[in-house]
Amino acid sequence: MTSTAPSPAASSQPASRIRSFVALGDSFTEGMSDVLPGGAYRGWADLLAARLAALEPDFRYANLAVRGKLIGQITEDQVDPAVAMGADLVTLVGGLNDVLRPRCDTARVCALLEEAVGKLAPSCGTLVLMRSPGRSGPVLERYRGRMEELFAFIDELAERHGAVVVDLFGSRTLSDPRLWADDRLHLSAEGHRRVAEAVWQRLGLPAEADWDAPLPPSRPPSWPTRRLADLRFARVHLLPWIGRRLTGRSSGDGRTPKRPDLHPL
Repeated sequence: MTSTAPSPAASSQPASRIRSFVALGDSFTEGMSDVLPGGAYRGWADLLAARLAALEPDFRYANLAVRGKLIGQITEDQVDPAVAMGADLVTLVGGLNDVLRPRCDTARVCALLEEAVGKLAPSCGTLVLMRSPGRSGPVLERYRGRMEELFAFIDELAERHGAVVVDLFGSRTLSDPRLWADDRLHLSAEGHRRVAEAVWQRLGLPAEADWDAPLPPSRPPSWPTRRLADLRFARVHLLPWIGRRLTGRSSGDGRTPKRPDLHPL
């Protein structure tokens, strides 16, 4: 059982043949922090592509997502190339980096999303949008209002453009800190696996698992363990993040997409 309550426009339908897939977005779609042995990131989009490829021998996949990108950069750099590819399936996940900043013009974020969806929806077979997951804790509560405003607008866009919405924000399980990486910003490998399954099911494909099944109960970590984890988080992740913000840099500066063209897996 999942917690998704889709609108009529976003209800699951049996998927037609998906022979090409283009993923757009930021670090969430790039795959952080689902790390492969060689150090590269995999993530839910790569996992989904591998499963779709098993159904179609001539399947092709592109992933244009780059970590740290704001919705304006996604719209400017990724949308037109994706439109030109004319894929059977396109996923667009963006805007969360914007609303998690101290200052955010939510109306502008929504306008840019509308521009992107207006271009993508007519150019592809199926457009998938997402209500992104949020880890439980003070950060989620601080920005919950902005996130809910953004996700309500995504629902409206899906209704108008016939897109599919995957509701990860409403998940009862993806907020569990155990499904998040040490940086507390990105999903773990298991979190990405669950997202891939959620998208798979929303495309009308047969379920292989309950992606929203709760994790088994566990004993809370001790106070010293939590404090050591907090110190490591501050040193390894928080301070570098603050440094980038103060200097106007992004973790995606100078990076290119890991799969810029539609190619077989």
